[in-house]
Amino acid sequence: MADTPHPPTNAPDFAIEARGLDKTYAARKKAPAVNALKGVDLAIPRGSFFGLLGPNGAGKSTFINILGGLVVKTGGQASIWGFDIDAEPRNARGAIGIVPQELNMDPFFSPMESLELQAGFYGVPAGERRTKEILEAVGLWDKRNAYARTLSGGMKRRLLVAKALVHSPPVLVLDEPTAGVDVELRRQLWDYVKRLHESGVTIVLTTHYLEEAEALCDTIAIINHGQVVACEPTKALVRRMDQKTLVVAPQSELAAAPAGFEDVQAQLRANGALAVTYRTSQHSVEELLDRVRRAGVAIKDLSIEEPDLEDVFVAMTSAQS
Repeated sequence: MADTPHPPTNAPDFAIEARGLDKTYAARKKAPAVNALKGVDLAIPRGSFFGLLGPNGAGKSTFINILGGLVVKTGGQASIWGFDIDAEPRNARGAIGIVPQELNMDPFFSPMESLELQAGFYGVPAGERRTKEILEAVGLWDKRNAYARTLSGGMKRRLLVAKALVHSPPVLVLDEPTAGVDVELRRQLWDYVKRLHESGVTIVLTTHYLEEAEALCDTIAIINHGQVVACEPTKALVRRMDQKTLVVAPQSELAAAPAGFEDVQAQLRANGALAVTYRTSQHSVEELLDRVRRAGVAIKDLSIEEPDLEDVFVAMTSAQS
């Protein structure tokens, strides 16, 4: 497997910074104006594996497209690797590689031709191009001369990653990179992205697979209705959910959830277990187990279910709906 690229030295503390970033799309015909971003403040640390999450229409793609120079912001400031996107647009765009969600590529170009053309766009001298190295790294070297239209969906996704790396950017943005990719190709893609991150590349990920974000990202921001509603280390974000579920497997089958749990959420699951969801700031496991015993339930087994990122995501985005 080829070596991964190394970002430049004397790097800034933050790979991406946004201050008061605003974007309003003007009204068109019968469609009203849309305020897609509302004063977004966001600082993504250099070297982080950063998750940017939010429901459809939250503003994630607008934010990414502003960084990539595809959308013109309405107000505020943004910089990439210390380069202001207005004052130094060429340097800013040279510091970032974006893997788009859409499979946009010329169907009659081969992977090798696509990477060579992309390297030319970024002004990479012929002697410094890493076409073979990158194609080997993403598992496409054996397809280097095939038309892009003949590649599978997973191969096309990996080709987009390869194109984003031709200029060795210190920041890589992955917008829904595993959408439509099977499990094995997803694993291969993440193996390579992890190596990139270990080499020092800052990774920014948007995904609807929340289990991926929880497993990969050290820090996560949640954006909703154009505003950042949370930005914390992943573990701290999950801990913000003040609830757990006590799951009791009874010795004998229960006909219904017992009385005495009116101040918490108690229900019988399809497998016969009694699930008691409670706030950790208000109740303890010992107290709840006492209630179970007083209700005459003999305990065969028990477990505690912790909240996950999906619980946090749903709670924070539904609260603003």
